[in-house]
Amino acid sequence: MLRVVLVTTVSEVWRALRADLGATGPDRLPPLSGPRGPWALRWLRWLPHGLVVILAGALAAFETKEFTSRLGVSAVVAVVLAVAQLGCVVVALFRPLNALWLSLTLAVVVAVTAKSYGAPEGGPVWPWFQDGPWPWPIGGLLAHALVLLLVSLRVRVRVTGEALLLSLLVGPVLESLTGDHPHFSTVSYAAVAFGVVVVVGASLRGRREAGARLVEQEVLTAEERTRRTVLEERSRIARELHDVVAHHMSVISIQAQVAPLLVKDPPEELRENLAGIRQNALDALTELRRVLGVLRAEGPDGAEETMPHAPLPTLDRLDALLDNARAAGLDVTCRVVGERRPSPPGVELSAYRIVQEALSNAIRHAPGAVARVELAYAGPGLGVRVVNSAPGKGGRAGHGGPGAGHGLLGMRERTAMLGGELAAGPTPDGGYEVSAFLPTEGETG
Repeated sequence: MLRVVLVTTVSEVWRALRADLGATGPDRLPPLSGPRGPWALRWLRWLPHGLVVILAGALAAFETKEFTSRLGVSAVVAVVLAVAQLGCVVVALFRPLNALWLSLTLAVVVAVTAKSYGAPEGGPVWPWFQDGPWPWPIGGLLAHALVLLLVSLRVRVRVTGEALLLSLLVGPVLESLTGDHPHFSTVSYAAVAFGVVVVVGASLRGRREAGARLVEQEVLTAEERTRRTVLEERSRIARELHDVVAHHMSVISIQAQVAPLLVKDPPEELRENLAGIRQNALDALTELRRVLGVLRAEGPDGAEETMPHAPLPTLDRLDALLDNARAAGLDVTCRVVGERRPSPPGVELSAYRIVQEALSNAIRHAPGAVARVELAYAGPGLGVRVVNSAPGKGGRAGHGGPGAGHGLLGMRERTAMLGGELAAGPTPDGGYEVSAFLPTEGETG
């Protein structure tokens, strides 16, 4: 029974190791997040990759000298082993797990090759100990530590731990299988070096992943904030248009009720049709009030909202709006192009709100600026244009302060509701312009 359990456990461990440490596809070390513009700065993003290759080349040169002068290996074999170790580090930049297995295999080959060495004539091979380092030569130990660092930067912590465990087992297994011979054991040094680089690599990987998750969360938060702002603006527009629609429905109901009194001896069919029209209008008003109750049941801050009792503004109140802007310190003028004529209530309300929001943005983001409001009455609709100059001395240019963009969302929602077009953006002289066209023919507000 115990044998079956042991076999099953070993089999499961082997399958887990094979799944985690099996050779995978390309997994390139990502460049640093940095400038992507001029070619003179773009190379800085790949600087760590170049440093790794340079360091691997220096270790290869050190290993060649170490193999020949301190481990007694022939020059040809020393060069081959050093170049192979350099190749493991370079492969780790692109295929970390493949490089891990290559480096472990090479470590075994180096240890077996350097097993029977003799100290060069003239004294000890190292100033601080008599026998040569084994089973990890100093250069090979540092090169494998570099491979482990590159592995830990890109794989999960569990896989990193398994790679560390295999690396730590190489030394004791070789020492136990190859018998006793004169050498200075580097197993403890390897354990310290490998442990340090794995901790550093896993920490850097965790930090990078945390930063990526933070950026993703910020993007999601910004999208959610924009979506919420759009919904709030649509709710506000719907609440404001309630009075417009309710007024028209009330007029229809009253006219349907009065119409039979204006005709002498009206037919019964006419009375029934007018009564049906009045009842449909009353039913529509009732449903409209229910919809409004849902819209205003809860405001953006969670508190119950109430409808303002003041009448909804139209362009007839534009002069008062301009006076308020001048009182706030904005130098604003107004110009009307074409013959001024009444527009549908939805167009009047939207035009007023667009001018109001554009002037508020100018006051908030361009203090000391000069603003100009233009209303153009064309055949198919109403054009609205608000332009402000660059801020005065001491002012801050642009419309990018806190909360910027919510007003523009409201303008776009109102314009889209009417089937119109809106454009907004900075002007060449450092100011800002908002232009909208609101159709008046076939307006369905």
